Amino acid sequence: MGYPTKVQLIKRKASEQWYINFPAAVAQAMEFNRGEIVEWIIEDRANLILHRTQVPPSALKKKLRPTSCPESRSSGSNAGRHSSKTEPGCGPKTSC
Repeated sequence: MGYPTKVQLIKRKASEQWYINFPAAVAQAMEFNRGEIVEWIIEDRANLILHRTQVPPSALKKKLRPTSCPESRSSGSNAGRHSSKTEPGCGPKTSC
């Protein structure tokens, strides 16, 4: 999804300053912090890349620990028995 944004120019006697503002939705989605340092990279005449020099850790990449082993839910003749296969999350540190 794109967010159209106008390029603004402020001309002064001795200088000029160009501005491109982020829509609030973009800044919030990127979780920018006030005063954060970023770097502009010119890819080509159509693409300007904003590069974060220090990326904060992602909340989505946190590893989830399983609450129990899949085998603990089995019933019948296999109840209470573990197979010789190693299940993800069923190592020596879990409650299997």
